[in-house]
Amino acid sequence: MPAADLHDSFRRFFDASTEFFRHLSEVDWATFGVALLFLLAMQLARAWAWRNVLRAAYPDKKIPFLPLAAAYLAGAGINAIVPAHAGDATKVFLVKRQIPDSSYPAVTSSFLVQTVFDTSVGVLVLLYAISQGLLPPLPQIPDLPAFEISFWADHLNLFFIAVAVTVLAIVIAIYLLAHRVRRFWARVRQGLVILTEPRRYMREVFAWQGVGWLCRFAAFWFFLEAFGISGSIGNVMLVMSVQAIANIVPFTPGGAGAQQALLVATLHGPTRTAVLSFSVGTQIAMAAWSVVLGFLSILLVFKTTDWRGLIQQAQEEAEGEKAAEAASAP
Repeated sequence: MPAADLHDSFRRFFDASTEFFRHLSEVDWATFGVALLFLLAMQLARAWAWRNVLRAAYPDKKIPFLPLAAAYLAGAGINAIVPAHAGDATKVFLVKRQIPDSSYPAVTSSFLVQTVFDTSVGVLVLLYAISQGLLPPLPQIPDLPAFEISFWADHLNLFFIAVAVTVLAIVIAIYLLAHRVRRFWARVRQGLVILTEPRRYMREVFAWQGVGWLCRFAAFWFFLEAFGISGSIGNVMLVMSVQAIANIVPFTPGGAGAQQALLVATLHGPTRTAVLSFSVGTQIAMAAWSVVLGFLSILLVFKTTDWRGLIQQAQEEAEGEKAAEAASAP
């Protein structure tokens, strides 16, 4: 039963957590700290890329980097503990407040510009892992002890139906909005304006996201070394591929359980315990580090600790602006 499989995914994650805490003394903490610093560098590089997108959308506005970076870190921290990308809405809300006369559609679409790079590189990483035989062969995927993966592998027809329904819903939503709220789409295009300048986009956005990706690559390299597993291009690409697969359609927070199952099946370490400790230790560390950085940003830059209030304000302001746009539409 799916409920039993979900229970197994959570149990697998907590069992791995127990192994991680049991072997804390074996972790190279200096190397571990270097990995965390690279994660911070990744976030800052991505925040700088977003600032460049916003500067293209609002060329006559001054957009300081410090509050924008704080908003980016705050959103990442909220995403680590709240589902449904509530942190992304908070990022948009905090940044929109810093740009006079800006709009939610424009700021939101500017944030989504980053998906061009993320999707392109994510596909390349998966293709590399598949071509190098780093991932399990397709016939073995349904047998992996991870509900998120085995469920879709056992029900391919349902998977394709779910994808088709999702795409259809997006197309219908775009069609309705395009016909009812023309002003809304004008503002969406404002946030995407940098894509109409390919050279500037490559120099100011794509390149900085590339720097962020390299920092993320380095972070996983040092995480592997910290847990006594060889840092190599193949191992890092495998870890990044596993994260991408586990998060495609996650049934558990952060793909908990699925990542452990995939890494134990594919990553070669000195012992199975080392692989489990690396998997869950990295997952816990990344979430905890995001939360710490996020809440420090909220406290030091935005002078509050009420992150729930920030989420609520973001939702209320977005809904209010959407209602105003609809009311003003011809």
